Amino acid sequence: MKHPLTLIILLLLLSGCMTAAVMAGSTQTNTSGSNTAIEGGYTSTATTTYESGSSSNSTTTNTTNSNIRSAPPSASAPSYNSMTQDVCAVGVSMGVQTFGIGISGGKHAIDKNCERLKLARILNDFGMKVAAVAILCQDERVFESMIQAGTPCPIDGKIGKDAQALWSKYDHERPDYDTYVKRMEDRKKADEEMQAKITAELEAMDKAKALEEAKNKNKIEWKHPR
Repeated sequence: MKHPLTLIILLLLLSGCMTAAVMAGSTQTNTSGSNTAIEGGYTSTATTTYESGSSSNSTTTNTTNSNIRSAPPSASAPSYNSMTQDVCAVGVSMGVQTFGIGISGGKHAIDKNCERLKLARILNDFGMKVAAVAILCQDERVFESMIQAGTPCPIDGKIGKDAQALWSKYDHERPDYDTYVKRMEDRKKADEEMQAKITAELEAMDKAKALEEAKNKNKIEWKHPR
């Protein structure tokens, strides 16, 4: 070939014209919300255009949504101890838990019946038997059982019939006053119903007797003719 240098230059120009131009772009978006909601997304776009006019497009989109909720810890009610076996105290505690807030609390409660039994036992050990019975009689069940047994509880230093007379006079001081009043009202109502029934029966008997007398009075007496 006469001009090899010229041929080489032409080949180099031809290969340079066939070089592809590449265009690419990408976009990424991440959005964070509260501690319980997270949103994120990723989008990428790539475009390639060749010298001859043809092109290639590629688009990729990736979106992730997460919503995480966790329950709050449970409310724990505190524990209360009486510290000793000889104290009539009971621990009471309670807790309430909702999704947003929890409340708990506790306190000591005194068992009156336990105290009464311990005091009566100590008084009895000291030989104070009447005093021991008197403190037990503060319970309306014990008071009622003593009345039913015919041995009324002590009052103002009186026992037996004297105590019964005082309890009848000052019945509002009875531990079972409300129950006593209701029982007396029920008994009064029952007595009135019984009295009304007896009265009705007597009136019916009197009416029947009056009718019988009237019938006998109007009856004609037969006499034998002579």
